[in-house]
Amino acid sequence: MILAPSILAADFGHLAEEIARAEQGGARLVHLDVMDGHFVPNLTMGPAVVKAVRRATRLPLDVHLMIQNADLYVDAFADAGANWVSLHVEALPHLQRAVAHLRERGLKAGVALNPSTPLVSVEEIAPELDYVVVMSVNPGFGGQKFLPGSLDKVRRMRDLLRRRGLAAQIEVDGGVDEGNVKLLLEAGADVLVAGTSVFGGGDPAASARRLLEAAR
Repeated sequence: MILAPSILAADFGHLAEEIARAEQGGARLVHLDVMDGHFVPNLTMGPAVVKAVRRATRLPLDVHLMIQNADLYVDAFADAGANWVSLHVEALPHLQRAVAHLRERGLKAGVALNPSTPLVSVEEIAPELDYVVVMSVNPGFGGQKFLPGSLDKVRRMRDLLRRRGLAAQIEVDGGVDEGNVKLLLEAGADVLVAGTSVFGGGDPAASARRLLEAAR
């Protein structure tokens, strides 16, 4: 299991310290939610924040682009220090071209699916992906409740990848907590994004350890 704390729930006044504490607790990836106020009803961060986080940690940076025309901004986020980048299938008409560009930049290429988006939407491009993000909340805000139907979606995504002999990882984003981490791993998830569950309790290191322990 790879635990990827989402800094959307962190204290931005002490961001470097919060990330360092999460890493001490076992985090192996830092998740950054980029929102534009158009594709989702919230506005968060851009390349400048990614660049600042890059200076604060050696962990890989997982940048989730919840924005329209994400392909126009890939280079800016790559230059800022992103390592993994996921694009929403719902927001890009030319997804294959955008994924090819991610690979050309040496980034891990991912595609994200909203809860109501069927898995068939990634079947054609799946062989070109390093990971698929299954959204387990409707994107836009942190701290939301996990959608129970997401477990079955993860299972079906795992079956699809297995049937086709594909090695793409499955990342789950939204409402991840101690009560569902083990179920998600059993369903086939590889990477779990957790925001409030890591940064909402006052001690990111202890919270990260509890999540990892609950996954065993």
